[in-house]
Parts: sequence; C-alpha cells; structure tokens
Amino acid sequence: MPTRRARIPATKYPVERFTLDNGLRVVLTPDRSAPVIGVAVVYDVGIRSEPEGRTGFAHLFEHLMFQGSENLEKLAHFRHVQGAGGTFNGSTHLDYTDYYETLPSNALERALFLEADRMRGPRLTEENLRNQVDVVKEEIRVNVLNRPYGGFPWLTLPPVMFDTFPNAHDGYGSFDDLESATVGDAADFFRRYYASGNAVLAVSGDVDVAEATALIERHFGDVPARPAPERPDFAEPDLTAERRTSYTDQLAPLPAVAGAWRVPDPVTDFAGYLPYVVLAEVLTDGDASRLVERLVQRDRSVTSLGGYLGFMGDPFDVRDPTALLLQAHLPPGGDVDKVLRTVDEELDRLATDGLTEGELARTQARMATHLLRDTDAVLGRALRMAVLEQQRGEPGLLNELPRLVGEVTDEQVQAAAATLRPERRASIEVIAGGAR
Repeated sequence: MPTRRARIPATKYPVERFTLDNGLRVVLTPDRSAPVIGVAVVYDVGIRSEPEGRTGFAHLFEHLMFQGSENLEKLAHFRHVQGAGGTFNGSTHLDYTDYYETLPSNALERALFLEADRMRGPRLTEENLRNQVDVVKEEIRVNVLNRPYGGFPWLTLPPVMFDTFPNAHDGYGSFDDLESATVGDAADFFRRYYASGNAVLAVSGDVDVAEATALIERHFGDVPARPAPERPDFAEPDLTAERRTSYTDQLAPLPAVAGAWRVPDPVTDFAGYLPYVVLAEVLTDGDASRLVERLVQRDRSVTSLGGYLGFMGDPFDVRDPTALLLQAHLPPGGDVDKVLRTVDEELDRLATDGLTEGELARTQARMATHLLRDTDAVLGRALRMAVLEQQRGEPGLLNELPRLVGEVTDEQVQAAAATLRPERRASIEVIAGGAR
C-alpha cells in the first residue's frame, strides 16, 4: 500500500526581476499586507572564494563593509537604519556574503542609498582594518578557541572530507593570515568580488514595483560597472574509502562525533539532491525520527542528535560539493564506534525495508511548515530569493520548495539511504578533555 502523501500548501509570492546596465540583478516581491520591507544584498563571494594565505578574509570583509562608505562616516549605517526604526546585519557563508535590513516601508529609499553607497566603496583605512582584524580574532576566541565544541563540525569536518584548499580550509581564518592582511589586499578583494555584476539586490514587502524600480535605478544605476569574476571550480572526487580522525577538546565535557557523506550537486541535480534533504529529516527530526528513536530513546547511546544538509545548515543556499551531516553528543564514556555502527544499521534497514506508513508524510509536513514559516517574514523572503537568484537565476523557486519537498517519494528516500555507505563517509570524533 502506498504511503499517504502530505498535503502541502503553496505560496504565490509575486516575483519581478530585472538587471541594471552595470550588471546588478534585482528581485522585487511586493506584499502590501503590512508597512514593512526587507532589503537584502547578496554578493557571490564566500569562504570558498578566499585565496590561499588569506583565510578568514570573506568574513573579515563582511565586518569592513560596516565601517563607513563613500559618503558615510563610521557607524553612520547603524545610525540611519536604527534611526528609522529598523534592524540590520550581515553574514558570511560558504558561497556568498549577505547584508540586510528590515525597515518601515517609508524608509525604502534610505536603505537603498545605504547599500548603494557601500557598493561603490567601503572606507578601507589602516585604522578600520586593524580594528576589525582584532574584532574577528576576538570572535574566533569566543566562538571557537574558548568554547566547548568550538567549530564542531563545520570547521573540523571539511578538512577530513576534502583535499582542496577552497573546501578544506578554516573559514574563520588563522591569526597569522588575518594579521598580515593589508589595506591593499582589502582593496583588491573589493574590486574583484564586490562588483555590481557579482551582486543581487532583493526587496520584499510593502513596495510599489514602479516606484521601487525608479529608486533602485536612481541609487544603484551609477555604481561603476564591474563584471563578476570567473568562479573557480571547487569540484572534488567522492570518497572511495572511509576517512576518520579525532581530536581532544580540552573544554568539552562529553564526547561527540560527526559524520558526513557527499550528496548530488544541489544546483545542477536538484531533483537528485532533494531526497537527501528529506532523508536527513527522516533520520533526525523529532522524537519519532529514525535515529532519535533508536540512539537517544532506546539505546541511550547518545544524548542529542542532529542531521542536516550543508556544513552551515541550510540546504537551499549551498553549491557543490556539499554533504549530508549527522552529529551527536554522547554520554560519559560513550562508544563512538558503536554509534557509527548503529547509524549504519539504521541506514541499511531504511534502504532495505523502506519507510513506515505515514513516516514520509509526517516529515514532509514538518519540513513544509519550516519553509513557510522562514519566508513568512519579509526579510526571510528577500534573503531566500536573493540567494536563489544568485545561485540559480530562479528566485520564484521559493514558491515551489514546499511542493517539491512534498513530491519526494518513499522510493527516492530509500535509494538515497542506500548510498550512505561507510566507505563514503568522513567522520570526526571529539574526545572530551573537560570531563570532571
């Protein structure tokens, strides 16, 4: 008997796309239901883009973009956004860097002016550079060096799985690389990657399309045209033998383990990729999921468990190569070998016996709920559409994602599970050095 399918509601957010003469791609998605807007600018530069000897530079540059710009002094961006009642931030990812604001809709022109001004040129001074290098170093101390499980597994697992510098290096950066950076290096990085032809602007929420288009042309139209740089090939062959390593974390109170398997290209083979996105949730999402029920509740061999696609946790904003990850924390004296064997057993059972009645429909309904919730707010919508445009040229795919997730079949999930073999796995074990 076929498993009952989840009924997945659809969204119909409108999408308007155009490209300015300088190459800037623009996505508008109007929604007049509340007087709020989300503005996002995504640059096609991320951790994988960093040259050797400049680890951490993508993240450092995200900080520098907030230190004043062509017509604005340091901290002016903060003052203008917050003074209009808005919020702002930026973040660095493997394959892009984003900058964004949520504002009352009457502040649209203010947001466009601010983003266009720093697209023309941030204030790259020796003082700003040294100050932000110190800020990033402190962030590394707080988030990685002086925190239990710091960087696990998003920083510690890639060098086990990958061999090339773009995929394997530390995206936070080494202190030596950060300290040796010069203003000239920063200027070169800006000229190369922060080009109008390498960026996407998305605006969602309470906007009139004609008015917003005129404002965008007014503020961004005279940004000097520079084409997008040629993106290097990040491809790597799949693993043919298991890779495994371990390290001692002196602050970690309990052992932990993470394992990962390569998955199909999320952009060029989206249909082949989606079953793995669903599989990760079948395995780990909720108390009724396969691995939580077995490892946490029945065997009690782990205390917590998570699974996701992509080293930074969002399956729909990453390029190839990427992976399906599972990570778990173990009780005192926990047996990592036993945990990995049990994972293999459960994957074999799923691949052989398939899913139980209702298991897939339940998982797909939860996934659709998360997708709909994450893009309900105007900023979430702008960010998702900007990245979909950046990586695929398909911002309207946002409306299709819940439905596409709901169309993944039992057989596709079963076939995906069959490929997660031990010989294709990279894993890393955290040995608890902080146990009392």
